[in-house]
Amino acid sequence: MDLVSISTPISLAVVDDDPMVRAALGMMLGGSSGISVVAEAENGEEALRVVPASGADVVLMDIRMPVRDGLSATEELLRSHPDLKIIVLTTFDTDDMVLRALRTGAAGFLLKDTKPARLVEAIRTVAAGEPMLSPSVTAQLIAAVTRDDPGPGTDDRARAAREALAGLTERERDVADGVARGLSNAEVAAELFMGVPTVKTHVGRIFAKLGVENRVQVAILVHDAQA
Repeated sequence: MDLVSISTPISLAVVDDDPMVRAALGMMLGGSSGISVVAEAENGEEALRVVPASGADVVLMDIRMPVRDGLSATEELLRSHPDLKIIVLTTFDTDDMVLRALRTGAAGFLLKDTKPARLVEAIRTVAAGEPMLSPSVTAQLIAAVTRDDPGPGTDDRARAAREALAGLTERERDVADGVARGLSNAEVAAELFMGVPTVKTHVGRIFAKLGVENRVQVAILVHDAQA
């Protein structure tokens, strides 16, 4: 699947066990310029059947659902359709399940009370190939990572993370460290005396070199390297 251009309508699938939520999202987003709701599902199991058949570019995925939750559905969908863009929706902003979903490559994370304009922006952002994580949410998730107790394989993860980060230039490592602290691109730019477009370029290169999809995954690597 190619990146969605600005002129191309974005096909959206909505996965949520609450029919009222699905209806509300469908009405709100279906009326947004350039976004077309092409499928709905009430749980993760149904999503595995419906989403691939719909040709959706972006999926809004509730994380807590009966039959099959959004986490396992996200993992399965991304294994079989790695170019699919999935935005996780939840009422919990430090949920461990969200962190696990982001580790697997979910393109974004938003709270269910996100304002409509912000939700539309998020859909357009991930459809264009950019991850969608607000700095405040990123900082909270990074904090959740750093609170994790070391477990089996910590040394191996640390070694692998150091090897991955060794491939960055000194400036890219500075930017990665800022990202790992939950700073926005503007904040990184101000701290490192760089332009915001330059920071965005560095972030893109960091993602490519590290093979990650979002800022939290960068933070995880930086954190693991310090273990």
